Amino acid sequence: MADNLHPAVPELQKALRQGRVGRREFLRTVTLLGVSATSAYALAACSAPPTAAPAPTSASAATKAPDPTKAPAPAATAVPAPTAVPAPTQAPKPTPLPGGVVRGGTLKVGMRVPKVDHPARFSWNFDANLFRPVFEYLTETGPDNITRGVLAESWKPNADLTQWTLNLRKGIKWSNGDEFTADDAVWNIKEWLKPETKSSMLGLWEGFLKPEGIQIVDKNTILLKLDAPKLDVPETLSQYPAMIMHHSFDGDIKSGKNPGTGPYSLTEIKVGERVKVTKRDGYWQNGVDGKPLPYLDSIEYIDLGEDETASTNAMLSGQVDTVYEPQVEATQAFKAKKGIIVESIPTGQSRVLRMRVDQDPWKDNKVRTALKLSQDRPAILDKAYFGQGAIGGDFHVAPVHPDYAAIDIPKYDPVKAKALLTEAGLKTPLAVKLSVGTGWSDVVAYAESLKDTAKASGFDIQLDTMPTSAYWDKWTEVPAGITPWTHRPLGVMILPLAYIADKNGKPVPWNESRWVDKEFSDLLKKAQGTYDIEARKAIMKDIEKIQQDRGSVAIAFWMPIFSARWQHVNNLPAHPTSFHLWREAFIDPSKKA
Repeated sequence: MADNLHPAVPELQKALRQGRVGRREFLRTVTLLGVSATSAYALAACSAPPTAAPAPTSASAATKAPDPTKAPAPAATAVPAPTAVPAPTQAPKPTPLPGGVVRGGTLKVGMRVPKVDHPARFSWNFDANLFRPVFEYLTETGPDNITRGVLAESWKPNADLTQWTLNLRKGIKWSNGDEFTADDAVWNIKEWLKPETKSSMLGLWEGFLKPEGIQIVDKNTILLKLDAPKLDVPETLSQYPAMIMHHSFDGDIKSGKNPGTGPYSLTEIKVGERVKVTKRDGYWQNGVDGKPLPYLDSIEYIDLGEDETASTNAMLSGQVDTVYEPQVEATQAFKAKKGIIVESIPTGQSRVLRMRVDQDPWKDNKVRTALKLSQDRPAILDKAYFGQGAIGGDFHVAPVHPDYAAIDIPKYDPVKAKALLTEAGLKTPLAVKLSVGTGWSDVVAYAESLKDTAKASGFDIQLDTMPTSAYWDKWTEVPAGITPWTHRPLGVMILPLAYIADKNGKPVPWNESRWVDKEFSDLLKKAQGTYDIEARKAIMKDIEKIQQDRGSVAIAFWMPIFSARWQHVNNLPAHPTSFHLWREAFIDPSKKA
């Protein structure tokens, strides 16, 4: 295997042995460099620092995030003994497969069903989750933040990360019988790069990949020739707007006429009401019994509206088996209900208070800084998220990111904030409007807390409240607003989505604040091509400081996210980006509460 390793991998192994990088950073980086997840865990085990020899308890921790490519070991009692056959008068029960897996049933999910068309323009995770059972991705970043291949079996970068060879799986069939080939993959990548598509993917590739840099080597191999080194290519391919469509895509993912490679077919969709996907024959991945996945017969996504109360009540009453991203208040009720399992996971998810730097008064950095200094961050975290999470410092890189660099967090300072408004030549109180979607109770709590604490700074914050759907209709256009941003595995992945310009100097599609800073952008591009973790952190420290000092956002806290499911539902792992990776989900009727 050593002959096929990227030359950086031995260096990273050495850094891990010496304790200069952590196991988490090592695993994430070597898998991006083309090492399979299974091999990466093996390399980490043999490269552990001498003083960190695993104790019995740490061995179990190492297996906390299982490799989904491995089927669970059969339990000794999983196959019923002959004497366990139901008597003729008993209702027959489903026969468990190895690992207790059961086939059949319908999973019911409480989640919004918005109007969408082109997957490259998906704005939120639940958009993608509705269609994940039908359409797949080239790669997939799992609950452990490790990226694995799906339609792409493997990848290999050259030494300087400027050329990437993507090896596609052979023998994959679309649901209409067509063969999945490089033509399909390349068609999708070129769609992302078209400015007229208006995809957020454009920001992730800006400055790195042009259409002419995409080459088909053969029907199962693609070569990406980049204009600059880029480490996160495999994770970029896993982002939720990167869903792979057949090259004959009709422009509307809702039409039901587009073939997919996933285990289900789209059988019903009513915007604002429900989506139903149904098991199809001939899916390319098998279950523990050697037969094609999925285990479920169908999945129904039910739109319960923006009111969290309706979603909570539907879950508590058993009308749905799970809900999308339950808010922190709801999890308290779920934990008290017998039969509901609640999990949490730390993430880089946040509520980003952003200011349009092309509009007054936010053009002036003194005013932006004054608003940032008006945040009582611990108070905001307590009010918005019951104190659960980490304090933010007005830069969009979180402590869970391997490339995060710790810098000082500004303290609440209304005196300094008011002085800055005076320096800016503004009379106080300064009336400003802050737009918020009322469907996010933590966003509303953030805004209300800031409204109170900013009075001493000289701000008169007027809350412009609206339904969440209305906020999404104009989230990039309001002068100031609080926008939920989801987790990405690396800091160098989130920043180009929202804080750079395209080749023509125009802010990329998701740059809602219109802030562009040349020094920031140059350092970010350098960090994106740096595989040495220590070196990338050093660059990131400067990036964070620039954004904190003269950027366009206030970030008061980082959020863990929660998942909730009834105990009879299995294989719905909590995911930091809320990806529904559910091809192996199953329902065990014998465990219904």
